[in-house]
Order: sequence, then C-alpha cells, then structure tokens
Amino acid sequence: MNRTKDKKVQYVCQSCGHAAPKWMGRCPDCHAWNTFLEETVRTGSKSRVTLARSPGVPLALKEIRAVEADRSPTGMEEMDRVLGGGIVPSSLILVGGDPGIGKSTLLMQAAFTVAHTGKQVLYISGEESGIQIKLRADRLETAPDKLLILCETGMDAIAAAIESSQPDVVIVDSIQTMMHPEVGSVPGSVGQVRECTAALMAIAKNNGPAIFLVGHVTKEGTLAGPRILEHLVDTVLYFEGDPQHGYRILRTIKNRFGPTNEVGVFEMGGKGLIQIGDPSKLFLKERHKNTAGSAIAVSLEGSRPLLVEIQALLATSYFGMPQRRVSGLDYNRCCLMLAVLERRAGFTLGSQDVFLSIAGGLAVSEPAMDLAVAAAIVSSLKDKAIRPDVAVFGEIGLGGELRAVTQPERRCQEAAQMGFGTCIVPQQDLEKVSALPKLECLGVNTITDALAILFE
Repeated sequence: MNRTKDKKVQYVCQSCGHAAPKWMGRCPDCHAWNTFLEETVRTGSKSRVTLARSPGVPLALKEIRAVEADRSPTGMEEMDRVLGGGIVPSSLILVGGDPGIGKSTLLMQAAFTVAHTGKQVLYISGEESGIQIKLRADRLETAPDKLLILCETGMDAIAAAIESSQPDVVIVDSIQTMMHPEVGSVPGSVGQVRECTAALMAIAKNNGPAIFLVGHVTKEGTLAGPRILEHLVDTVLYFEGDPQHGYRILRTIKNRFGPTNEVGVFEMGGKGLIQIGDPSKLFLKERHKNTAGSAIAVSLEGSRPLLVEIQALLATSYFGMPQRRVSGLDYNRCCLMLAVLERRAGFTLGSQDVFLSIAGGLAVSEPAMDLAVAAAIVSSLKDKAIRPDVAVFGEIGLGGELRAVTQPERRCQEAAQMGFGTCIVPQQDLEKVSALPKLECLGVNTITDALAILFE
C-alpha cells in the first residue's frame, strides 16, 4: 500500500483505545480480536476548536479561592438527584446506555424542562433530522421558545453555532456521530470520539455552557463506548433497564461535583418518561403474598433505600449438569450463596435447577442482598412462604456468618414506611436500628440463625 511521506498512521483498538504502530490481530490490553483500525496521526493542530487559556502561573494552595458553583435545576427531580442537585455550569456530562433504552427521550425531556425555566438550550442531533425530532418532541408537550435544534455532525459548524447562540445547556446526540476535521478516521472510531469530546470539553471549560453527551454501547464493542471517555468528562450517567420492562434506572458512575452511585427511577410511557418518586412501592405493587420462593430485600442505591422482591424457583434437574439462571443479580454471588447453603446450612442443592431474578427488571449487585437470595432459595426448596411482613438484608461470608452493611438505619426506616413489621439484620447492625418505632428488628449472627427465624 503506497502512502505519502507526510501521512502518518497508527492502529487503534476500537474496544479499549490501545494504539499500536502496526496492525495486530489481538489487542494486548483488552484481548479482543480483530478490533484494530487504521487512523491518521495528526502532525499539527489546525482546528478552530481550541481551548484559549493564558499561561498558567503556579499558586499556593491557600491562595486559591474556592467558589461554590451555582447549580441549575433541570426541572426533573430524579435527574437532579443523580446530578447532585442540578447542572453545574461549564461541566461535561456523559449519558451512556444501550441503543434504544431511552437516552434521547430522557435528554429531550430535560431540554424541555430546562428551557421552560428560561435557560437557552441547544439540542444538536447527528442521527435525526429536524422533522424527526419535531415528531418525537410533539409527543411530550408544547415546545418552549428557548429550545434550539441543530442537525449537524461537523465540529467546526457546531463550535460556530455554540458561539453564536450562547446557550446555557448543550445536548449532543450522539458523540459517536460527530466528526472532527483533523482526524482521518470514520465517525464513531476511538480517535474521532476522543478528539470531538476533547474539543467540546475545551468549549465547556472556557466559561462555556454545560454540555451533555450521549454515548452508545453496542454488544459487539466495535464503536467507542462511554468507558473510553470517562476520564475526560466531569460526570458519567448510565441509563439502564430491561427493554422488556417499562422501568428505567439513571445511575451516577462518576461525579466530580457530587455523590456517586445515586439512582433516579423512571417509567417509560406513551408520552415519554415518568418520574417515580417512590420506587419501593412501584417494585412491590405486583407482589403476590404468601408465595414460596419470594423474599423482600432492602437494597441501598447511593443514598436511596429500595425494597425489591427476590424470586427463586428450584426444580429437580433430570440432566447431569443442573442449570443456574440469574437475572438482575450478580451470578457469581448467587453461586456463592448456593455453596454456602449446601456446605454451612446442610441443604442439598446439587441436583436442583436454580432460577433467580429481581421482580420488575431491576439490576442490583450489592452484597447486602445475600441474605434475601439465600432466604428465597430455601423458601422455594421447602415450598414454604416467608411471612409477608418480613424484610431482610445482610452480607453472608464464606463461613455462613452475617456481616454488617452500610446505613442499616435508612434501610429499616424504608421498610417501616412500607408497612413491614419485622426486619432481620446482622447482629452487628442491631444497635443502630433497635430504636426505630413500629418495626421489630431481629439480629442474627449466621445464616442458620436467620433461616431458623424465617422458617420456624
């Protein structure tokens, strides 16, 4: 292949971003096969999208004045929760998620509510035409006057539009469709995504608007996903949920201006996303009481306690290798619970097909769910229902002991508010929750003690 002398190329893994001087069949970092694509190496920066800053002068730390940034509410309480109270000016926020999960709908609704507060919003779309955006927006509500639409993919044109309109908030949908003029690779490649994000970050940090970026994640991993950009942006939000269910979870993965692992709960409806202010009630509303294989766990997502229903179904296996199917829970921890129940509690589970799930399509990986998982498994094995007014939480160790969890008092308060009368907790947490009214808290040291109370 002939190349000009002034053209330099490199090969970049489209899965993790690893760069190599020559093509490689397997990436040495992420071990993915056939993910290297050729990209042109820039010899100089000619882009008009630059970060204009004066030369830095070292300052003593005590001389730097800390100014608390004024947050702008989005008008959506669930979104403000995950952002830490609202939008921080000049911040760069990445919203990731699977295609079709509802990211564009979420940000379009946020654009409407922010524009209704008097803020200027610029919605930049590289995937849809103006007519398509109008048809989707008409399902939500009346479009505000402060909402501007730009269908463009070139970074030069986008930078010029931001400079001319001077918006307070910019939404880019999606970053995989943007194209930097100084990068020779195709849109969606690691190089293009990285450079476009760096250019937008320069615009935001130079006293510019707060910018939301939409990032797609594909199963094949051929496009640059949000993980490539996490170190560049200020805040990373993941919009997740089971496409077969109407519930969606907006989760904070990284936040330089607030707490992480906060969640906002939404329900997908015919006119967009509906905010859920009481998610525990939502996840338990279809619960069938006095059903074997069901246990209520109290999970903690960020600072929000959630009551969820763990369902288990055990059936005799007629094959040499019993099935283990898990939905919404950590598969490895569920297998660990089966081993602990068999070794420490004396249950024979090696000949049983085991199916575990969280009702409602929610995904939770917190260790405090261990006790509820074990209780649901034993309930299905014994074909005996747990009392409907009992909630449980606790981490189980390899020796069958129950370990303390974080913020047990908030978990018990949520259980009491939802009408539960008894809560089984680790013995180490009993002192923190014993003073709660209308709730009987029972402390246990081992899994056998907990099962004895549940199935006495």
